[in-house]
Formats: sequence, C-alpha cells, structure tokens
Amino acid sequence: MFGGRAAAEAIKQCRAVGYDGELWAVNPNREEINGVTCFKSAADLPSPPDSSFIAAPPAVSVEIIAELASLGAGGAVCYASGFAEIGAQGAELQDKLRGACGEMAVIGPNCHGFLNYLDGVALWPDQHGGERVDRGVALVTQSGNFGINLSMQQRGVDLGYVITIGNKSCLGLHDYIEFLIGDPRVTAIGLHIEGIDDVQSFSIAAIRALEAGIPIVAIKTGRSARGAEINMSHTASLAGEDRLYEALFRRLGIARCNTVVQFLETLKFLSGVGVLPDNTLGSMSCSGGEASLIADCADSVGLEMPLLTPASAAELTNILGPKVPLSNPLDYHTYAWGDHEKLKDCFSAMLRNQFACTILVLDYPTRPTADTSKWEVAEHALTEAIAETGERAVIVSTLPETMPAGARQRLKAAGITPMQGLDECLSAIRTAATIGRAQQEAGNTLPLLEPVAIKGEIHNLDEWQSKLELSGYGLQVPEGRMCGRDETVDAAEALGYPVVLKVVSGDIAHKSEIGGVAVNLGNAAAVATATGKMAEGFDSFLVEKMVGPTVAEIIIGVSRDRTFGLTLLLGAGGIMVELLDDTASLLLPVQRHEIEAAIRGLKIARLIESFRGASKGDFDALVDAAAAVAEYAVEHNDKLAELDINPLIVLPDGAIAVDAYIRRSDDRT
Repeated sequence: MFGGRAAAEAIKQCRAVGYDGELWAVNPNREEINGVTCFKSAADLPSPPDSSFIAAPPAVSVEIIAELASLGAGGAVCYASGFAEIGAQGAELQDKLRGACGEMAVIGPNCHGFLNYLDGVALWPDQHGGERVDRGVALVTQSGNFGINLSMQQRGVDLGYVITIGNKSCLGLHDYIEFLIGDPRVTAIGLHIEGIDDVQSFSIAAIRALEAGIPIVAIKTGRSARGAEINMSHTASLAGEDRLYEALFRRLGIARCNTVVQFLETLKFLSGVGVLPDNTLGSMSCSGGEASLIADCADSVGLEMPLLTPASAAELTNILGPKVPLSNPLDYHTYAWGDHEKLKDCFSAMLRNQFACTILVLDYPTRPTADTSKWEVAEHALTEAIAETGERAVIVSTLPETMPAGARQRLKAAGITPMQGLDECLSAIRTAATIGRAQQEAGNTLPLLEPVAIKGEIHNLDEWQSKLELSGYGLQVPEGRMCGRDETVDAAEALGYPVVLKVVSGDIAHKSEIGGVAVNLGNAAAVATATGKMAEGFDSFLVEKMVGPTVAEIIIGVSRDRTFGLTLLLGAGGIMVELLDDTASLLLPVQRHEIEAAIRGLKIARLIESFRGASKGDFDALVDAAAAVAEYAVEHNDKLAELDINPLIVLPDGAIAVDAYIRRSDDRT
C-alpha cells in the first residue's frame, strides 16, 4: 500500500474482508501505517508485490508505477485523479503513466480500486457493503462512487468482484472481460459503461464470454445523440451513438438495462438461475389480480405464457378442486394456502409443463413480529417441487420491499433465487432467454470491423460515379446515360420514355431541394423544358429510365462514427426519412440474417410484405442491395467517409438504387 490516509483505509478494508496474506506499506515519511511497518520505496520491499494500491499525487504515482513495473510487480491500482479527466495537461501525464506501466496491469487512474470477495482482497480506500462468497457476479464500473453504491445493494446479489476502472489508461473493458471469464467462480458480468475505447477488442471479448457461457449485462449512460461534424447525407444524423451501442449489445448478446434496479435484478437472476432455452413463462399466485397483472406484464416484455398441458390440467383439477379455474398464469386460490402437501403437489404439477421458468408470487409481511410460517410452508413446497421435477422456478415479490432479508437468506440457502419486483423479474427472465439464444449462436457471431483513420484526402463522388462504384458490387441501378445539356433529349430517346432527368454534381447531395430533378418525363418536349429550367449553372446531366412500380422507398446509408467506425443504416427512405425516423443501425461486418432481421423490424416492412392487399415487394432483392453496400463499405474501410442511397426503390421483382452519393478518399495504397 503506497500513500497515507487512503492507504491506511485500504489496509483496514483488506483485513476486514478476511485477507490473511502479507501486507506491506510504503511511505518515505512515516514509520508505520495502520500497524504495518513502512518501507521507504518500492525498491526496499522484500520482493515484487503481487498487487499494489497507490494513493500518491499524480506525478509521484507515475514514478511509483514505473518502479514497480521495472521490478516485475504483478499489477497496481492508481487511485489518484488529475489525469486525462482534467484536460490536456492531465492527458499528457496519463500518456506517461501508460508508458510507465510497461507489461504490468494497472487499474485506473482516477478510480476507487477493486473488491475481490472471492479471495478476500480489498484494494479499496472506503467502506463497502459486500461479504465473502464462493461464487458470484463481477461488477466492472467506470465510476468509483457507483461501485460503492452497488456494493451496498440489499437485493441478495452475491458479488464476487467490484472493479472500478476510472480512466482506463492501461486496460480496456475487454481486458477485464477476458480476465473474468477465465475465473470459473464468476457467474455473470455486470458492466457500467460510459464509453468503449476499443470496440473491436470489446466485441472479441464479448463473443468469448458467449462461448464461455458467462452472461454480460450492461447499463450504458449517455443516451443523447453524438455531437458530430455536419455531414452532407441523412445517414449520420439518423444513426446516433446510442443506437449504435444498442446495435452492439444486440449483436453480442449483451443485456442492456435502463435502470440500476433492473440491472441488479437481471444479474441476480442470471447468477442464480442462469440463461434460459426459450421465453416461456409459468406463473403461480393465490390472487386473480396478480395473475392478470402478470399476464399483462409478460406480454409487454415479450414472454410467452403457453396453455397448460392436458395432463397438468387434469392433475391440478384433482389437487385444487372444481372451483379453481385453470390457466397460465395460475390463480391457485387460498384453498391450498398453508397446506404443505397440497401446495407441493400443485407446484409440481405446474412445473411439469416444462416452462423455461416458473414464478411463484409471494409478498411477505415485513414487521419484525410478523408470523411468516405459512409463507415458509410455500417456500418448502416449492423447494421440494423443484427437486422432484428438475425444473426452474423462482419466488418473486410484487414489490421490492416485500421480500425481507430473512426470506432472501432462506431462499438462497434452499437454492431458490429471491426476485424483488414483478416488472424487474419478468424483464430478467426475458433477458435470460435472449442471452441463452445468443450463446447458442456464439459460433456464428462476428467481431466488429476495426475502426481506422481515412487515408488520403476526402472528395465527393457525383451520383453517376457513385452508382458505377456500387454497381460493381452487385447493387442494381437504373439504365442511364451521362450527357451534356444539349444531349439530354437524344439520351432520353435512346433509353425510351418515361425518363428521369437530374443535374450531376459532387457538391450536391440533395438535388430535389434545388430543383435538380425532374421525374416521369414522357416525351422530348418535356425533357427539353426540364433541361432548360436546370441548365443554369450545370453542364452535366444524367438521364435514366423511370423506375416503377414502387412498393416502398428505402434508405441505405453508411456513416463513420468515432467509436464504431463505419456503420450501416437501413430505414424508410424518400421524403419519409426524417418524418418517420423508421431506421435500424447495423455494425460491420454484417451477415445476411442480421440484415433480414433489421428490415423485418422496420415499420415499412409491412409495405414490402403487402399491406392491405397492395403489391408485395422483392424482399430478397432489398437484402441483396443492403449486403452489396455493406460489402463495399468493408472493402473501403480506410477510404469511405459516408455513403447515402436514398431512395432505393423496392419493386415487385427487384430493388433499384435511384440515387446514390459517396464521399471517399482516392488513396490507393
């Protein structure tokens, strides 16, 4: 422990959590710290320490880290603030810290350290609320105070690690994930994320977590759209940073939670029950009101509540009698309340429906003098029913506060996960099914494309050049001809009417806004008139065959994000782009099934699938078009700035890009 008061507190917390190994203190100005004799420097230590807590001024911390790294120390926590979070001067010092650590792992700077409840280590300069466990959840948070708060949760979540990572100078989130999935005692990982520095490495680590069967739950702060330079296309403004994080989590099977309570309850379920094979739910309660509430809540989060099997229904009728209507959710009434055998038989019959998970709703009296004996009868009955059937079940209180500490302790000792809050419980169950499916598909999940800087000077391709580029990758474009102002009629005659006439310029992304497009021109006179109106200021024109009949108009775009690099956007196009904001963001590289799922999730997909008897669009051709654009983007990762196809016309027998715009560099290296 390096430092003074904070180091003294870390020594105290290590002892409190049960650490029984050697503790060394380093302070050149003190004889002892909290009963531990001080060494003057790291070089004076008996041997290189396995782990160090450094609570010294920022510049001194860098010197200590360099010395520890040269000695071959195992790792360190840099507690000090005053680094990149304060601006340019601090960022320069953080660069020096990064260089000083060499191959040594350093947590921080500007962090609170870590709590290891599995081994009894607390490099932590403050109070905390956890206790020793044999297995449990690992929390990784960028906020020290958030880590303190989570350690003091009263929800029965067994915490194995609480790691606060601060500025992430030497270790990224992927490093922590890689470490944690290698510890067989870790049951689930909870991430508090402010930002991800290396999204490709993060994706690789998250896929490995899927393959290892370790679920990840995230709470991501900062939902506002990114502040970015003004782009000439629609795409960048539609694909905000938070949507890209949503796409990242969806692709990697990471559960995103919107509240801290949901975050903890989801982690508790995943740690205690695990992932689920599907999203089917069974429910048991002794109230019709609760049953109705559960049915509504289950439907809202996407859980299925299958009908009871005939065998189960017959068994339940024998147990509960003819006055109890049978359904799922089951209101077993109060006839069986307090009757251990009847409840056990009822619960067993319900569990034999083999739902992915079954809940028993119990809200406990909370006064210290309350008699909970009948609630405990229900607990024992469910415990025996689980043992008899081998099925999954939890007990959930409708309200978080009606699951007292004593009940939580009894249930955990019996192997039943105590869930607090009906909404949070059902959300956790749905999440467990989603992650379960992602784990099954882990072998087919691709890591992200590495974000790279653009090589060369960026310039704009005009519509004709853009279409030629993309048609080489399989994108279908209208038959057309480039020509001068005196050649538009001849071009139209050669193509055949009706035609579309457009001005061509790499400096104009939205030609319709300046009157640079004329559609459905049916004869030479119409073409000549339209050319005359557009000719002022333009010498180049594009004449194309009119495309139709239109089933739907789609936008396909690629934009460049500072965190994610190139990303693909799909959505309702044409004049509906900004009006509807019906879009989906995908990360690259992307697979065909991901494109298909994204399109089917759009509102405009109903038009493509034939809305109210209208013509059906060519869905496969639309997917082909999006895949062609994605392939072009991946192959031009270090050259493409942005790309906009708006609209892509979906036809009954094809999908044709009638407008396209690319900004890219000319670098050929």
